[in-house]
Amino acid sequence: MADRHASQPPGPAAAADLRNLLREVPAPAAVGHRIVHSGPRLTGHTPIDAHVRALLADVADLAPLHVTPALRMVDAARELLPDVPHVACFDTVFHKDLPAPARTYAVPERWRAVYGLRRYGFHGLSYAWALRRTAQALGRPVGELQVVLVHLGGGCSACAVRNGRSVDTTMGLTPLEGLVMSRRSGSLDPGALLWLQRRHGLSTDELDDALHRHSGLLGLSGTSGDTRDLVRARAGGDAAAGLALATFTLSCRRGIASMAASLDRLDALVFTGEIGEDQPEVREEICSALTVLGVRGGLLVPELEDLMREGLRRVDQAAGGVPVLVVATGETQQIAAETRRVLGMADGTR
Repeated sequence: MADRHASQPPGPAAAADLRNLLREVPAPAAVGHRIVHSGPRLTGHTPIDAHVRALLADVADLAPLHVTPALRMVDAARELLPDVPHVACFDTVFHKDLPAPARTYAVPERWRAVYGLRRYGFHGLSYAWALRRTAQALGRPVGELQVVLVHLGGGCSACAVRNGRSVDTTMGLTPLEGLVMSRRSGSLDPGALLWLQRRHGLSTDELDDALHRHSGLLGLSGTSGDTRDLVRARAGGDAAAGLALATFTLSCRRGIASMAASLDRLDALVFTGEIGEDQPEVREEICSALTVLGVRGGLLVPELEDLMREGLRRVDQAAGGVPVLVVATGETQQIAAETRRVLGMADGTR
């Protein structure tokens, strides 16, 4: 089944691909779906019925790059597997108890009360998995930890966890806010958007397309949104690639430091996500410039094969600085665990 993993968003052939897969595997007892945005009315992982499906369609515009294709797969899977339960597992649930100051935008009350403008936070499935593995690695209960978790991949964010709960995160109403990402801009002066509309006549659709698909590392480098490409290009003298990486790692440090401001202490800094896992140059450049937080550079570089097999590695030199861990991305495993939990099944994940 691992050979059938698809990393691209589902397209028109997704239903046929799923049908072919189901012919080759044992009949599933349940289906877990990753849904990035829950919207305001769904605050826990939940079975999908007609009512839940309608609520998800209503909030798809808050994360169109993610929710729209996910719902395409929900519909295909429910049609192909009508007699098994389907569970929506949300990236926002991990942050559902964000303190009021962390979830509130400083905007007019009508925007907040009537329009529902607030911060949600994302990458929650990844964070839930990474937090549990971090507690195991440190030999401490989840409920006693104060850590900063950093998910670096196509989308990037950081999260402050105090005593096992998310208390702050860099993403907001949508997955566009926060750190510089692969193709997404991250946070941008809202006045700049108003200026682009007024002075240069950019439409909402043009802004949407540029900020989601042509910004971030790709927009800075002009060549690639992949840090592996940019590290190689920088070594070859590509100044734009160098600027892209420097801007990205500064953005990460800013995000980590701002998350640490919501904690009393820093028990560990934890990297996950594709970049967090397999880009040691990025980890080193972030950590070597975070001495103000007690984080040190000179990180160990585990073999990716070992990390994938073991699931996590401590990579700091363990010489009095803040522990730095790398956790293999576990969103799929967390979806399985949450699906079993919702349905009252035994949890077979590690």
